[in-house]
Amino acid sequence: MRDWVRRPAIIAEGLVKRYGTVTAVDQVSFEAAPGTVLGLLGGNGAGKTTTIAMLLGLLIPDSGRITVLGHDMATDRFAALARMNFSSPYVSLPHRLSVRENLTVYGHLYGVRGLSRRIARLAEELELGPFLDRPAGQLSAGQKTRAALAKALINTPEVLLLDEPTASLDPDTADRVRGWLERYRDETGATVVLASHNMAEVERLCSDVVMLKHGRVVDRGAPAALIGRYGRQDLEQVFLDIARGTGVAAGGGS
Repeated sequence: MRDWVRRPAIIAEGLVKRYGTVTAVDQVSFEAAPGTVLGLLGGNGAGKTTTIAMLLGLLIPDSGRITVLGHDMATDRFAALARMNFSSPYVSLPHRLSVRENLTVYGHLYGVRGLSRRIARLAEELELGPFLDRPAGQLSAGQKTRAALAKALINTPEVLLLDEPTASLDPDTADRVRGWLERYRDETGATVVLASHNMAEVERLCSDVVMLKHGRVVDRGAPAALIGRYGRQDLEQVFLDIARGTGVAAGGGS
């Protein structure tokens, strides 16, 4: 058993990120255990994307500390980055390269062994076959989302960061992607951080949820626990209560 399995896969402690006079993330702390899916929820401007960017090492916190797979992201991030990956439909793959060529380039960057077999498996699982050799710039929005997810899985990451992973997908394809993510987590023991506005998706995939508002953690818990605490029927109603400031958690937030 690897040493990091005995401790949280991700530890975020007191993260702060400012842009001039605006504080985008304000003393955010959380942990994610190995093999779990942690949801980051909040409205636009709540700090979700900034937090993910700090987890990836793309942004340096003004204060606070991040540890991923036992590596301090301030001093040893490259050791962790080799075992991580990220997907967002809002970050485009190089347009002139085909999907296969993009996956090949990223596979080489990560040193993936048996790369052709890995690409073939991802193409089958995510139904990329009809457009695998089409330039990425010619894909539909839904196809781009699936190609971006394949890129994120090319190195079989132990930590997977997802920003709206099923955006622009039709309900059937989105459901298939969620099912594959569940199988991937079960088969690999990967830790997933999921930022999503799809509350049904969060209820299905996440074992723990961090609720953000104006850059701060305002509540946290399992989806079912949050629903019960706010006396609501589903997580979307809890999200609206928190976003609009109209709901009160019985006994206070965690």
